Amino acid sequence: MSTQQPAMQIPAQLVKELRERTGAGFSDCRAALVEAGGDIEKAISILRKKGQAAAAKKAQREASEGLVGSYIHAGGKIGVLVELNCESDFVARTEAFQQLSHDVAMHIAALDPRYVRREEVTPEMLEKERDIYKAQALATGKPENVVEKIVNGKMEKFYEENCLYEQHYIKDESVTIGEMITQAIAKLGENISIRRYARFKVGEVSGTAGPETASVPAPVNA
Repeated sequence: MSTQQPAMQIPAQLVKELRERTGAGFSDCRAALVEAGGDIEKAISILRKKGQAAAAKKAQREASEGLVGSYIHAGGKIGVLVELNCESDFVARTEAFQQLSHDVAMHIAALDPRYVRREEVTPEMLEKERDIYKAQALATGKPENVVEKIVNGKMEKFYEENCLYEQHYIKDESVTIGEMITQAIAKLGENISIRRYARFKVGEVSGTAGPETASVPAPVNA
């Protein structure tokens, strides 16, 4: 005689709310809610972990398609161009991908990151920051082993504040930009990455961030 328990009944409204918050499919949201016992926050965590696992499998695939997204801040004083890559032109033309590029550009306009990823921070910059944090910690009289923990913590904060992938999304601080990209990979089924960006602010010298710096050709006389 079977002793299998009936599946938990999940209200459709709860599934709808989870879909709106995560962008995941109906069946995935329902399964996550069942696994989480109806707790929507736990379900979000379950979906994120599954999305990260799926994204890890796709992260090595070449992403040579995509688009250049843009955002102009109210008043026209700040503008951002960002190159967002994917694997196919089909995905690049989807509304979800275009919205992602807009959201990333808007975030860059607001928080002005200095690097795309932590791997792009130069060894010289890292050494300089560590030296500053260590001097500050030693000045408090803390023992050496405690100082090292303090310095490591401050270095992680440095990455969080200065690297785009590490920053918390300006409109939802519960996720980082890196996690947003991971969620998009799981949703769209392709490897997606931010290659580079340029941020312009009226009256300031601007530059690009990313593995390559775009060269601007000199104007050609007519």
